Amino acid sequence: MLDVRPSPIAGTWYPEDPDILARSIDGHLAASEVQPPPGEIIGLVVPHAGHRYSGGVAARAFRLVQGGRRALVAIVSPMHHLYPEPVLTTSHAAYGTPLGSVEVATDAVERLERDLAASGIALTRVARDPEHALEIELPFLQRTLAPGFRLLPLMLRDQGRPVVEAVGHALASALAGQDALLVASSDLSHFFPDHEARRLDQEMLSRLRAFDPVAVLAAEEEGVGFACGKGALAATLWAASALGADRVDILGYAHSGDVTGDNLSVVGYGAAVIYRAA
Repeated sequence: MLDVRPSPIAGTWYPEDPDILARSIDGHLAASEVQPPPGEIIGLVVPHAGHRYSGGVAARAFRLVQGGRRALVAIVSPMHHLYPEPVLTTSHAAYGTPLGSVEVATDAVERLERDLAASGIALTRVARDPEHALEIELPFLQRTLAPGFRLLPLMLRDQGRPVVEAVGHALASALAGQDALLVASSDLSHFFPDHEARRLDQEMLSRLRAFDPVAVLAAEEEGVGFACGKGALAATLWAASALGADRVDILGYAHSGDVTGDNLSVVGYGAAVIYRAA
């Protein structure tokens, strides 16, 4: 029997009923009008709040791969919970959602592990982790990509440059020659008033658009931008660059106040596509 990680967030962060979940995601996708980039898509940047809050923004990125086929999807997210290890993946053979299970690409995980070890970084496998930022993207992938893709799940507790840059290069090595898609999972600023959040978020998105992973990591230290998954963003940029990408287009932005009406303390959400220009 396949060892499947059970979802700790179905029924709270997104609907538990598979039919309701599928209709909800399909509705977000249908409402997203985006133009495909002029080149090959290497990666996506998507938020990871509950679907009610950030699903409309995430759909703008996922819409670009709807109906496509990828053999492998690498999702890079932060680890919000207090694990002592810097870089984590799952010990399970698959992730479960109400829409079915997604098999983990153990061969890709092992390639990544070897490349990280060469940089002195251990990849830690954990069971039944509570992290939402990686899982929240899976139902969108299940509704957009053809069935059969496998998953390389990666969660970063350490988002400092030495670890993040090593992760980016190791990811590129693990994905080289594969029919793969990179997905960076990150929200933007947290709990600022509307006007301040927009200023901070636009600065972070401008650094993302500039394809500058060093600047993305530096934004928080400089006090000009924030992202809970800054390491996921930067690692994905480094990996995508090594895989031939050279452009980032911002696809959409919103914040939680656009849904709740509370603009005094909001969380920002952005979507982007990373691609190799034709």
